[in-house]
Amino acid sequence: MATFVSNPFGFLFNPRDQWHAVSRLPNSALASKLLYSVILAIGPSLAWYYGVTKQGWTVGDGEIVLMTEASAMRIVIAFYLVMLASLAIIGYFIHWMAETYGSNSSMTKGMVVASYTATPLFIVGLCGFYPIFWLDMLLGIAGLSWAVYLLYIGIPTVMDIPAERGFLYASAVVGVCMVIFMALMGGVVMLWEIGLAPVFIDG
Repeated sequence: MATFVSNPFGFLFNPRDQWHAVSRLPNSALASKLLYSVILAIGPSLAWYYGVTKQGWTVGDGEIVLMTEASAMRIVIAFYLVMLASLAIIGYFIHWMAETYGSNSSMTKGMVVASYTATPLFIVGLCGFYPIFWLDMLLGIAGLSWAVYLLYIGIPTVMDIPAERGFLYASAVVGVCMVIFMALMGGVVMLWEIGLAPVFIDG
C-alpha cells in the first residue's frame, strides 16, 4: 500500500485508484507521506539549476544565455523552499475548510493532499534540464491542468464527501492557489530587490 501511494506516475495514469489508496490510509501513516513533496521537489530544482547554468536558452538572434552558478544556486534554493512553503499553506487551507464542507481532516491530511496534487508539476519541472521556452510553457500548462484535475477528483475521495460538495471544496482550494500565486509574483519582485535577481553570462 505505501509503495503504491507513493508512486508519482500512478497519479498521472491511474489517479482514481491512487486517491482511493490515500483515502484508506490511517492517520498514523499520513505523516510519513509528507516526505513525498520534500523529495520530489528536489527534481525540478536540480533540473533548472543544470538547465540555466549548463544548457542555457536562446533569445533574439539565437545567442545562448546562461546564469552564473552562484546566482542560480541562490534562486534554486529559494525556489525549493517556496515550493514546500506553498504546499504547506495550501494544505493548511484544505484542512481549515474541511469542516465547512462536512469533512473531518487534519493538517497532515491537508498537506498530503496538496503534495500529491502537485505531482504533475514536479514531473513537468524536470523539463528544466533542457530549457526551451515554448515547450516548457506547453508542458507547464498541461501539468497545471492535470494537477487541477487531480484536485477535483481527490478532494471528494480523500475527504469522504459527496462529489457535488467536493467540487465546491476543490474550487475554493483553487481560489486559494490563485491568491498564493499572485502573492508569489509580488514576492519575486521583493526578492530581486534584496539580491536574488538573476545574474547572466554569455554562453
